[in-house]
Amino acid sequence: MTSSQENDLIQSVDDLHFYLKQAMMIEHATIPPYMTALYSIKPGSNIEAFQIIRSVAVEEMLHLVLAANVYNAVGGDIRNTLSSDEFIPKYPTTLPTGETDFKVGLGKFSPETIDTFLSIERSKEVDEGQPIVGPRPSQNNLLAVRDANPQYSFYSIGLFYAEIIRGLYALYQEMGDDLFCGDPQRQITPEYYYDGAGDIIKVTDLTSAIRALTMIQEQGEGSVIGTIYDAERLLSHYYRFDQLKRGQYYIVDQDNPSNSDQPNQPTGDTFAVDWDAVYPIKENPKLSDYSGEPELHSAAQEFQSAYSDFLAKIEYAFDGHPETLLPAVGGMFKLKYQAERLIKNPIPGRDGMNAAPIYRLD
Repeated sequence: MTSSQENDLIQSVDDLHFYLKQAMMIEHATIPPYMTALYSIKPGSNIEAFQIIRSVAVEEMLHLVLAANVYNAVGGDIRNTLSSDEFIPKYPTTLPTGETDFKVGLGKFSPETIDTFLSIERSKEVDEGQPIVGPRPSQNNLLAVRDANPQYSFYSIGLFYAEIIRGLYALYQEMGDDLFCGDPQRQITPEYYYDGAGDIIKVTDLTSAIRALTMIQEQGEGSVIGTIYDAERLLSHYYRFDQLKRGQYYIVDQDNPSNSDQPNQPTGDTFAVDWDAVYPIKENPKLSDYSGEPELHSAAQEFQSAYSDFLAKIEYAFDGHPETLLPAVGGMFKLKYQAERLIKNPIPGRDGMNAAPIYRLD
């Protein structure tokens, strides 16, 4: 297959598989930062913030499921993907979109953390016919694709998915229904997930694949640039986080979305954000930070082991055992109790700094 443009990066099924694996890595890379900020909020405080961050984390899990459904539908082999040593990033990290203007780390709930979350969920409109990738400012080649120019990067996650969608269309024109050669039994369908995070889409053809990827795009940044809501007429992730910066809710008119609030102009109820009602946890901790502290060291090891086990169970569900997904996802929020063994405890000799969970071994 020849590309019509130099920077059409997906030109083969192998490229498509690679990008869909990167999509799963992107969706997962946001979950530990969101969970860590959530854990750091002291019980009984910042109820609004807790609910907002938790709702986004739940939808990131949905996005991971949808990306896996597309990957399985086009014949990808999910084994050794989520369970790979490289699937959990080393924080702080840049996202696999290739952009290097911000890094994503593990830290407490704070204005700076919310700024990072806004950068994760940011959007950018690209005119039709214009390239959706831009020149990469450095040689930090996080998204190296075979035979693809490593100088390109995607400003937003939405543009990253736009390239996957473009690649799907192009490959379908060449291959037709043969592109969707995956076993339908590997699909996660609605009976294997739960309500509240959005629709689970069984991917069996081009139409359902585009629906799944478009849902991921829109829940993050909205259905149309310049609006605050997605195709389900719910507030997008970006503007959910923006509420925490402003201390005020946006209003979405679900009956007539055009009557919704405009970006940066919320009109809903105000609420207080107490940035001090958080545990002062260590940013981007490593297991070695707890050397010499047996209890904290043991708690950190146990959390990391449980988190790796959680990902392994998710992978098992994606690998033809969909009935195991619901209890596996439920385990994500049970991790909070293990995290509390760390976040509520100061690190001796660290001047009021508390421990924090680690997701990957040093």
